[in-house]
Amino acid sequence: MLTTLFRSEQGGHEQVVICQDRASGLKAVIAVHSTALGPALGGTRFHPYATEEEAVLDALNLSRGMSYKNALAGLPLGGGKAVIIGDPAAVTDGGIKSEELLLAYGRFVESLGGRYITACDVGTYVADMDVVARESRHVTGRSPENGGAGDSSVLTAFGVFQGMRAGAEHLWGAPTLRGRKVGVAGVGKVGHHLVDHLIEDGAEVVVTDVRVESVDRIRARHPQVTAVADTSALIRADLDVYAPCALGGALDDETVPVLSAKLVCGAANNQLAHPGVEKDLANRDILYAPDYVVNAGGVIQVADELHGFDFDRAKAQATKIFDTTAAIFARAQSDGIPPAAAADRIAEQRMAEARRA
Repeated sequence: MLTTLFRSEQGGHEQVVICQDRASGLKAVIAVHSTALGPALGGTRFHPYATEEEAVLDALNLSRGMSYKNALAGLPLGGGKAVIIGDPAAVTDGGIKSEELLLAYGRFVESLGGRYITACDVGTYVADMDVVARESRHVTGRSPENGGAGDSSVLTAFGVFQGMRAGAEHLWGAPTLRGRKVGVAGVGKVGHHLVDHLIEDGAEVVVTDVRVESVDRIRARHPQVTAVADTSALIRADLDVYAPCALGGALDDETVPVLSAKLVCGAANNQLAHPGVEKDLANRDILYAPDYVVNAGGVIQVADELHGFDFDRAKAQATKIFDTTAAIFARAQSDGIPPAAAADRIAEQRMAEARRA
């Protein structure tokens, strides 16, 4: 881990905290990548990692992504992320999530004195943040009843839709998905809201999810939506747009060669399995909307909570994801580089300027 932190491209973090509470079973990692622009804001992922090393690497990668995401979203916040190791199902359902575990985690968040502000992520929900907030002041994504912004997936999906509109304008000359065929992989917390936007915009939508009940929910609300068995079938479908909205690593050496879509724009974090994948996408003339740019609506929503949440104000900020994405595509085209490289340059410039100020 020390080699990764001090010598690798995944490193460069200001602080990494290993958290353990044996009484509750808590094992967690909090990674603070940068506080150049402000306190490090990022969610808490609850996941049954195969190894502790895998959990640490995920925290490092996700927290770095949050620094770039917050910088490009125009927020006065740095980047951090936390992961809790274990099955996120409730103890009564065979998992390890309990009130005692969440309270113990809250004490660790509080111990950082505001350098890290947490929120929801995969495996954690608004109700969980309400519990964590009983032990820490540095919690967002709480319920409206507790002064919070509620479910951040609402504006996450809205922001992805704005990024997708920018991609459509760049490729096809109009900021709409009307008449386009969009494949959504993962229709859970964020994906089902994204489908709503796409249907309203007149897109043809194809979905898949490992949870049958998630697909059934979409089909009940939108009978015109088509479902396929798995992601392998989805990426081989005749798509205009592919939207990865589940876990990371969706774009890899096996996926890209068979991908039919001309635009990739989804909510999942860390979609590129390794840095070379984006070049492979470019070589196939597939436009990639950097995930940490387009999925910033959620962090915009919870960040607004720090000032007394106002949904309309947060939505107005998330609407700007369209302009940011369009600017990144234009910068990439003018500089002759992939969009993610262009986005990185802009984010790094903003963080560097903040350090010099």
